[in-house]
Amino acid sequence: MAKKLIFSETFKKCYKKLPEKIQEKTDKQLRFLIDNPTHPSLNLHIIQGTGGIWEGYIDRFYRFTCEIGKAAYYLRVVGPHKIIDLEAKRKPLKFKE
Repeated sequence: MAKKLIFSETFKKCYKKLPEKIQEKTDKQLRFLIDNPTHPSLNLHIIQGTGGIWEGYIDRFYRFTCEIGKAAYYLRVVGPHKIIDLEAKRKPLKFKE
């Protein structure tokens, strides 16, 4: 059974600010996340030192972050690559399942 996506309020706000083309790319990458999280274009990997925050690629310049639970991907934020530097300073949210 595929995991579901759960969007944080921060993710939703950041998504709305993205250019339309980047929103479309984000939608495509999130479909990959559900269907095939090992898809090479996602380059999904844990952000070192965060204790559980993962980074995924939208394209060369845009990224998203998430936490991975048993039944869901908890999407934290999406935006330019610099979001990763900010996420590296944060702690996982420890979503309840």
